[in-house]
Amino acid sequence: MNQALQDKIESEQYRKDDAKFAVGDSVKVHTKVVEGDKERIQIFAGVVMGKRGHGLNETFTVRRISYGEGVERVFPLHSPRVDKIEVERQGSVRRAKLTYLRKRLGKGATLVREKEEKIVEAVK
Repeated sequence: MNQALQDKIESEQYRKDDAKFAVGDSVKVHTKVVEGDKERIQIFAGVVMGKRGHGLNETFTVRRISYGEGVERVFPLHSPRVDKIEVERQGSVRRAKLTYLRKRLGKGATLVREKEEKIVEAVK
């Protein structure tokens, strides 16, 4: 297919609101769920474990603890089923993928250090 035509078709599919979040952030993902002829919004809240892909194929993984069991879910970033993404808390991590959270138990499984804003004071 002609690349210019493909880019034009893809540009219409991109998410309109810019979802600004990074790995380690705690997010709430609002997804549209269709049950029969009804549609409702369901919220999946957790820590972003990783991002992969680019363009329309970009996905991100969110992990949360539900009834003592770890649950991971992969969301396509530009899917029309993903209504919105809210950042609850920004995390400070040094990894691109947080797979080490799978081995942790209890509070350590959900805990990612919060990003601290560094304030530079003028020395007089």
